[in-house]
Amino acid sequence: MTALMQSDISGFSCRRGKVRDVYDLGDKLLIVATDRISAFDWVMPTPIPGKGRLLSSLTKFWLNWLKVPNHFLSDNLNSYPPEFHEYADQLNGRAMLVRKTEVIPFECVVRGYLAGSGWKEYKQSLSVCGVKLPSGLRESDRLPEAIFTPATKAETGHDENVSSEYMAHAIGKETTDELARRSIEIYNRAASYARLRGIIIADTKFEWGLLPSGEIILIDEVLTPDSSRFWPMDHYQPGRGQPSFDKQYLRDWLESTGWDKQSPPPVLPEKVVAETLAKYTEAYERLSR
Repeated sequence: MTALMQSDISGFSCRRGKVRDVYDLGDKLLIVATDRISAFDWVMPTPIPGKGRLLSSLTKFWLNWLKVPNHFLSDNLNSYPPEFHEYADQLNGRAMLVRKTEVIPFECVVRGYLAGSGWKEYKQSLSVCGVKLPSGLRESDRLPEAIFTPATKAETGHDENVSSEYMAHAIGKETTDELARRSIEIYNRAASYARLRGIIIADTKFEWGLLPSGEIILIDEVLTPDSSRFWPMDHYQPGRGQPSFDKQYLRDWLESTGWDKQSPPPVLPEKVVAETLAKYTEAYERLSR
């Protein structure tokens, strides 16, 4: 399988994120999910062949299943501007035509389990992003209820966890409360569905955007291994880190190499590429069947 490290559409400017290439078409965007993979705020020099197609397919599955207002318009090449039609090899299966919005500048993170930066913060303060939690919780414990823990958005650097109060000061309490409510509701629905398929969604992040009418809609990727922690239920054991269907395998390998996270990351061995792709594929197949 040929990997797509970056798309290249002649005549159109492109904004490149860590994984996605975004082409501005006026009132619409064309989003291309490449096979790039990032970790520790670095894009790896080695792509994961087919990863972008898996991410796009899983996002489209969730948008169809959730049935909440969102930005998706089409993934049919014929619906794209004519100039894009000759680039089918770059676009098929990994591109989405979407409505353009004013992006709300916060990641709407929902946590159902205590992991990652949330676990680190809890050990220091018994809270996560200002949300007080019971004492005595262990790493990977399920929380009494899902909590909303927003983060600032960063195109290239590190997202920073913030409190709901910080977010409300920036965009208003009413909007913050509404986004928290919607994000938690979607997470709870998706988490219940995933558990029936043997996957724990430990946490995830959503992005939202404003249409010119003022309507808030769900945008970007949704409930993918890039934006979520997916754990296999049959290996779940609180009190430690969990095996996962997401980038944790890659992170663990990078930690074992002695890489300093300040200089360009190492080339990924074939085994790491294959194992990472296998985990993404299994998550997609379990959830979408």
